[in-house]
Amino acid sequence: MSNGVGKQLVDRPRPPKEWIEHDEVEDRPAASSFPSGYTAAAVAFTSAIAPALPLAGVLCAVPAALLAVERVQSGAHYPTDVAAGALIGLGSAWLTLHVPCLLRHWL
Repeated sequence: MSNGVGKQLVDRPRPPKEWIEHDEVEDRPAASSFPSGYTAAAVAFTSAIAPALPLAGVLCAVPAALLAVERVQSGAHYPTDVAAGALIGLGSAWLTLHVPCLLRHWL
């Protein structure tokens, strides 16, 4: 969702190369910076499995958080891109967990 719709709605350039003090800046994607699709996916996965497998959710939260930090550190995203991606991930997980129950109730 974040890559398909979000990046089309907000065409935000990546952080300026001058802000990044390492060579990884040359390997950044060309697509819009907002929101962070990697963060959205990591948070969605972690949030979706946590209710059923709490230990797995805790174990997945660490790499999900590290991934979010890395996206900013590498110069691929602004912090607000990562925050938006996390919110999209949380919303996606909520929908995944609750929409089937709501549909069964309505149908």
